[in-house]
Amino acid sequence: MKKIVLIALILALGTAAIAHAGVPTYPIRIDPFWPTMVASPATFETWVQAGSNDAYDPQILVVITQECYDGLTDVELDNGLPGTVTILKAAFTPNAVSDNSASVPPTASSNYQVAALKDHLDEGLSIPLSASDTIYWALASAPFGEPLEGDGTHVTFTVDIHSTTVRALIYVMGSSVDDSGDIDMGIPPTPAGFIVPEPATIAAVATSIGAFGLYAYHRKRKP
Repeated sequence: MKKIVLIALILALGTAAIAHAGVPTYPIRIDPFWPTMVASPATFETWVQAGSNDAYDPQILVVITQECYDGLTDVELDNGLPGTVTILKAAFTPNAVSDNSASVPPTASSNYQVAALKDHLDEGLSIPLSASDTIYWALASAPFGEPLEGDGTHVTFTVDIHSTTVRALIYVMGSSVDDSGDIDMGIPPTPAGFIVPEPATIAAVATSIGAFGLYAYHRKRKP
């Protein structure tokens, strides 16, 4: 009987170990989050839900529209110390994607479907993004230290998008196992950070074009 219990315990521990390596989870949170609109530079808080693994090698995923890419110079991620992380336009160039069935980042265990990203990016637009529209993405090391602790501790960072037309989603991602090389932790697909031109300007333009452009701010809610 003791031998059976011991074998069962070993199997359970083995299963638990596998569950923490390469299995996608979405315990990271960001605030404010979509559909709340914020202007660039935008300051966000991020944290890992208490009781989850620490998020090692935290990364910031930035997803932008074609228009944002066309007018883009760079994106700056800042947390004060240890310094600013700059994502150049060239980092987005090879990561153009239009296929709605594709996933971003394509090699990460935790990723996001392009169709859903487009659906979130076109919030408030009079003409939604279509299956043929292209979006761009880039992944960069977070400007804050690691790990992002799994005890609910909040960390603040700023995203400054230097583009003539700003429209971007911001995701925080990480690895559940240090030095694993696999991004298997992220923010749930819907509550990403959402950066647009000055929200007041968007509201004024939306009102002027009537029913197609009518835009209403949504009450911010915690996930």
